[in-house]
Amino acid sequence: MSSVKQVQVTFDCAEPGRLARFWCEVLGYVVPPPPEGFATWDDVDRSLPPERQGSAFACVDPSGVGPRLFFQRVPEGKVVKNRLHLDVRAGTGLVGEERLAALEAECARLVALGAVRVRLLVADDHDESCIVMQDIEGNEFCLD
Repeated sequence: MSSVKQVQVTFDCAEPGRLARFWCEVLGYVVPPPPEGFATWDDVDRSLPPERQGSAFACVDPSGVGPRLFFQRVPEGKVVKNRLHLDVRAGTGLVGEERLAALEAECARLVALGAVRVRLLVADDHDESCIVMQDIEGNEFCLD
C-alpha cells in the first residue's frame, strides 16, 4: 500500500499568475525558483509555445508544511459555487470577541488585496463562526 507524500490544490482560473500572487499574499506563500537552466519564470514562459504562455503558475509554503497551490488557465469562467474551498485559519487559539476581532482585521487585510467579503456565518458558539469570502476570481473561501 502506498502512502501520500504531498498534496497539491489546483485552481482552474483565467489568470494563473495574478491569482497565484494573490494567494501568496493571503497565505504567506512564495513562488518557487524556476527550473534549472532558467533565470526567471518569465524566461520559462517565453520558452513555451504562444498558446501555453501564461497558462500555469504555482506557489508553495516556504516552511514546506502546507500544500503546493497550482493555478491553471481554463477557457470557461466560474459559474457555480465551489465544491471544494480553502479555510484560511486566522482566529486559531482565540475565543469570543478576541477571535471575531482577529477575523475582522484579517478580513480587512484581504479586502485590501482584492478579496470580497460575502457574509459572516455566525454559529451558536461564536468560536465556530467564519467569514465567507471570495478571491479575486470569485472562488469562495472561509476565513475562520
